[in-house]
Amino acid sequence: MKTAAASLLITTALLAGCVNVDAAGAGNRVESAAQTAMAAADAQANAAASVDPLTRPASDSMRWLYGSGEAAGASIQTYRMLSDYAVAMSRRRSIPQSVPMGLPDAPGGVGTVSCLNADKSIKPLAVVFDVDETVILNRGYEFWQAYSGHGYDSREWADYARTGAPSVAPVPGAVTGIRRLREAGITVVFNTNRKSDTAAGTTEAIAAAGLGKVVHGQTLFLAGDDAMGSRKDGRRATIAAKYCVIALGGDNLGDFADVFNTSGLAPQARRELAATGKFARLWGAGWFALPNPVYGDSIKGTVGEVFPPDARWKPGTKDEDK
Repeated sequence: MKTAAASLLITTALLAGCVNVDAAGAGNRVESAAQTAMAAADAQANAAASVDPLTRPASDSMRWLYGSGEAAGASIQTYRMLSDYAVAMSRRRSIPQSVPMGLPDAPGGVGTVSCLNADKSIKPLAVVFDVDETVILNRGYEFWQAYSGHGYDSREWADYARTGAPSVAPVPGAVTGIRRLREAGITVVFNTNRKSDTAAGTTEAIAAAGLGKVVHGQTLFLAGDDAMGSRKDGRRATIAAKYCVIALGGDNLGDFADVFNTSGLAPQARRELAATGKFARLWGAGWFALPNPVYGDSIKGTVGEVFPPDARWKPGTKDEDK
């Protein structure tokens, strides 16, 4: 009897143990799967971290602007057209006319200013340029973004604006184009949204790119020079009070008139504003745009904002669906 009872107890215990083992095994398998997934993720992260950042693909926009011959050709072409236009304007015997540009008190945000002083003398001729990606390429900062994987960081940019001069390069065509303007007696003025506390670094960067010396408040104007912040119309008015501005060069529509960067202006509406009517007539005739697909207002917009309903073709579209 004792033997039978013992056997029964042993059997019961074994059965109970099997249940517990099965439950524990299931839990162990789940835990093991989670650990395997975590290990795989860690391995993937470690593999990514071990890849030399210099071998990672650069973004398409960076490849194009900083590495392609097409970008160089487009920039050289723009500078040749700009300098040809401005030099021809400077040789006219008639009283020069200021190029239309956005001014705070101008109807429609176009605005021209007289090229005559109060005593009827003619103001010195000038061409006004933006700085970043218009006359200099910020290769150092864009390299750091690509290398580190960081997005835009205002503190890193401020540091670069003060110390990055050795890594800049001139926009292709800028050195020759700006030299031609100066040889024709045209003053070159820079109007940038770099902040006023980076004046020394900005001056160094322009010089390092081979574009000559500039003086803050005379031939260099920065954000913070007036109360309008990043809006440039006020600085353009200040420049136009001293100079007869015959051409503008920039990589963003805000380099020509603030009206283009009005808050809430949808991408297609902004495009339409620039490409029709009074503004359309100015491109190549006083206004000259440089390519910049890397950053700025030009690359904002969702798929639905960029492609209006009449552009949304899909495979298999029937004639009656057009």
